[in-house]
Amino acid sequence: MKIDLKRGWKMCAVTGAAMALVAGMASTVPSAYAGGTIKVDDDKYISIGMGIRQSFNMVEDGSASGSQWSNGFAINNARIYINGGIHKYVKFAFNTECFNCAVGAGNGNGGAGNIFASNTTIGLLDAIGQFEFTETVNFWVGRTLVPTERGELNGPFYHAVFDGFRTPFNQADFSGNIGAGGAGLYGRDNGVVFFGKVHPGGTHLQYVASVFQGLRSSLNTGPNQRDSLKYAGRLTWNLLNDESNPGYYTSGTYYGTAGDILALAIGGEYQNAGAGSNANKSAFGSFVGDVLFEKVLDNNNGRTNGVFTANAEYKRYWAQGLAAQGGAATGNGDCFCLFSGTSVTAYALYLFPNEVGIGRFQPYGRYTFVNSVHTGALDEFEFGTNYVISGHNARISAFWRTGSLAPAGGPTTLGAIAGGRHQDSVHLALQLQY
Repeated sequence: MKIDLKRGWKMCAVTGAAMALVAGMASTVPSAYAGGTIKVDDDKYISIGMGIRQSFNMVEDGSASGSQWSNGFAINNARIYINGGIHKYVKFAFNTECFNCAVGAGNGNGGAGNIFASNTTIGLLDAIGQFEFTETVNFWVGRTLVPTERGELNGPFYHAVFDGFRTPFNQADFSGNIGAGGAGLYGRDNGVVFFGKVHPGGTHLQYVASVFQGLRSSLNTGPNQRDSLKYAGRLTWNLLNDESNPGYYTSGTYYGTAGDILALAIGGEYQNAGAGSNANKSAFGSFVGDVLFEKVLDNNNGRTNGVFTANAEYKRYWAQGLAAQGGAATGNGDCFCLFSGTSVTAYALYLFPNEVGIGRFQPYGRYTFVNSVHTGALDEFEFGTNYVISGHNARISAFWRTGSLAPAGGPTTLGAIAGGRHQDSVHLALQLQY
């Protein structure tokens, strides 16, 4: 790992100046926003919203030459949200995403692959029919999130940190499409989800069970020749205050607005022939355990001393033999090869009580460990701060990473690579939604 002290100080100065500039712009921000809902009555309405996430990233040895730091701006997400009600018990959600804004051939690096507008493709993210009868019985049908771990159900906009996805992806997030050869997209899949909540002994227990397409294969190509379905579920037990989110979704922090939270959860998924190739089929299964703890620190005078938040997640993925190794070892070009092994990620944050300019600072630290059963271990440290202007709706983040995880593929990794190395990176990011 090479360390350029002069460049490091320059990066810190630029990041600090940018955050200070935003913190001092209180007089330029309006005090009210226009509404986005057209309402006929209490049961019939339609609303529209938006969400964008963008970042400036500097990665060690990430330049075209492979020997200098890269400098690049990225559009990480650009979404349009459309939600509505048709009946007292019937609602819908229709959301879009710019899938190729941050990935794909048209990534702004030039070359033959950078074809016209290929990095601005907007497509269908969610299409959900929502039948919500009571607190205990509800069904969502269509293209929606697979309910396994909190990290996936937070989505990118409701994590406590800007880049919440650092452990290996599940089937639906690892995949690049829905249909033959794919197992989902952005953590979504086509299926049916049943969920509800009960309150035993003054606590709060949410249950989620679902059936999805999972991995699809075509004739003599891919492992799932019998169209086996995928089954996924999750249990969340809130021992203190309840969490209030749409449907079965989650959040990585509530910035103290929900009071004290202690949420313990387990989840998982299973699909027969859900990994590997036609010649080397494998079932795919996962087990996830995660914890969210949030404490509002009170000074006993009716005023908060800030908010402490901690998230931790353990994952165990199973994909047998060649299905978990990937590359030439599979002997087949039709392998849907998935990570097999364990991973742990944990982070802690402290939200200061006093505003500086138009927001509050929230420093944090994070550690991630990934260990494949077929290769060596990977890890990563992350330190940074959020500048929280309006909860998850307006937030600036600055952070530094170091470790061996990113060079091996980050959340898309199948395990450590030969000649693996450490890599530093510095990031400044903005998140806005309404």
